[in-house]
Amino acid sequence: MVESYVFRDLKAIVYCALITICMGLSGTEKLYAQLPLARQILSVIDQEYNSLESLYKHLHAHPELSLQEKQTAELLAKTLAKTGCQVSKGIGGHGIVGIMKNGPGPVVMIRTDMDALPLKENTGVDFASSQVTRLDSGKETALMHACGHDMHMAVWLGVARVLTKLKKEWSGTVVFVGQPAEEKGVGARAMLADGLFTKFPRPDYALALHVNSAMESGKVGICSGYALASIDAVDILIKGKGGHGSVPQLTIDPIVLASKIVLGFQTIVSREIAPQVPALITVGSIHGGTNDNIIPDDVKLELSIRSFGDDVQQSLIEKIKRTCDGIAHAAGVEKQNYPVVTTRKENTPAVYNDPVLAKRIFENFVKLLGEEKVVSLSPEMFGEDFGWYGREKPTIPTLIYSIGSVNPEKMADAKMNNRTIPSTHSSAYLPDMTPSLRTGVLSMSSAALLLLKK
Repeated sequence: MVESYVFRDLKAIVYCALITICMGLSGTEKLYAQLPLARQILSVIDQEYNSLESLYKHLHAHPELSLQEKQTAELLAKTLAKTGCQVSKGIGGHGIVGIMKNGPGPVVMIRTDMDALPLKENTGVDFASSQVTRLDSGKETALMHACGHDMHMAVWLGVARVLTKLKKEWSGTVVFVGQPAEEKGVGARAMLADGLFTKFPRPDYALALHVNSAMESGKVGICSGYALASIDAVDILIKGKGGHGSVPQLTIDPIVLASKIVLGFQTIVSREIAPQVPALITVGSIHGGTNDNIIPDDVKLELSIRSFGDDVQQSLIEKIKRTCDGIAHAAGVEKQNYPVVTTRKENTPAVYNDPVLAKRIFENFVKLLGEEKVVSLSPEMFGEDFGWYGREKPTIPTLIYSIGSVNPEKMADAKMNNRTIPSTHSSAYLPDMTPSLRTGVLSMSSAALLLLKK
């Protein structure tokens, strides 16, 4: 599908160029010069597609949980080495780094994530996952690549094959990063702490892509500036005074306290944060009590907090603590027993797409795919630990963009019949394989070649 769109646009460009030449005008030279390179990328994709599809299906059928990506990393390292990369393993856990050098020039980092989710697959395809593992709790769980990391890895390997076959077209160094534990938000930090930017060439640019379950396959999308949210996970232990349900006056009921606290959170965003500032507080878990006639001693809450700035995040956490203390005080809880609010270490910062880099890549994609295939996206409240790479000093321009992954006919049918398309993290999510894979390799290869152009 991607190829047909590209060649249609290429024919249009050739036609425009011929008209321009006849009329003695200028301005299409860059478009015309790009035609041979686009054809070369597509030629490599055609040569490698069957192998890449097989790799994708294997990765999909053999997912591994965050921090357990050993076999996945081994496969990626072995396959990447065949492209001529110098590969290092065990960086920040199961992380891998492949260096492809091709003379002087910029250093471009291309990242893929590798981990899967604890979810039982419900897609019905013949390469569906049947893998199981045990969580830290000892509970057995099924595994699934429900977030598209299998597609990201297949695209990443495809880009490596394109770049190694088109070395005459670029100069510089590419750093291929296979990152573990994105779903837990700890993989990027672990690789950075293990010397990603000191043991290996420090990037001038860092690129990544992600499947988009709300956009048709064959399309790409870019959000300039803040693109994905900063996320903190917060645990709250609400202490009360337990007792028999028949004599509540002798207790301090932590379930009632928890209910008031949850309701109290609802006005933090709506009344204490400016309407123009995006922010979210979600209470995703509440646990307390063992029986209907027992008032428990405590209740536990689990929250996620999302915004686009460190100052907003800190403000939300402070307001959460103040709300908890105030409600506890009103209920007669002594100060030493006020709710304990703990922020977990597994946080992810906001992802900021460098506007200058985003504009360059956006314009390149328009030339490559056609204007109707390139979408300007709005910021979203999803999280991605890719944001850590852009926080290193001195700052590295970073960009993560989207590739559509939904069959256009299915998308149109869902809209017409008011049905919901399975999203990422759904047991029914499955990318539209061929156009998603081809678009991913084509677009990322073109972006890298743009930055590495001789």
